Amino acid sequence: MYIFPLITKCDFIVRCALFAIVLTAAPAVAEEPPQFTPFSPASASKPGPFIHSGGATLYRAVCQGCHMPDARGAKGAGEYPALAANPKLTSAAFPIARVLNGGLGMPRFADMLSDAQISEVVNYVRTNFGNHYADRSTADDVERMRTAMKSGGDK
Repeated sequence: MYIFPLITKCDFIVRCALFAIVLTAAPAVAEEPPQFTPFSPASASKPGPFIHSGGATLYRAVCQGCHMPDARGAKGAGEYPALAANPKLTSAAFPIARVLNGGLGMPRFADMLSDAQISEVVNYVRTNFGNHYADRSTADDVERMRTAMKSGGDK
């Protein structure tokens, strides 16, 4: 036969108090965590929240999620154009403008990538994946285009 252990009045009060604490703490634990934001709204207006550098690294971190690792693009939930052997990349101005402003479903990266990062990833795409465009863009080229687009947008 099982005999219940004797609980003193003091033990009973302590156990009730602990139970009450656990009950009041449970809703705090069950609450949803704050929504994740990769950067604050203040930093979103400044270029460079992506910390990556180098064209290949930037492509893997930023571009290949949509354009695929082999740059052949994809169709499915959306349509992502191929960058491989793409004649639109003949002039560096086209991919620079597209990366800065986005368009046709591509997000705008002007506020997320620096001029140097944009130049690096554009040069990487234009010299890989079956693209053989030898002329290289520079951060100064991107800066000029960024400035021209800003002043053109103010008119």
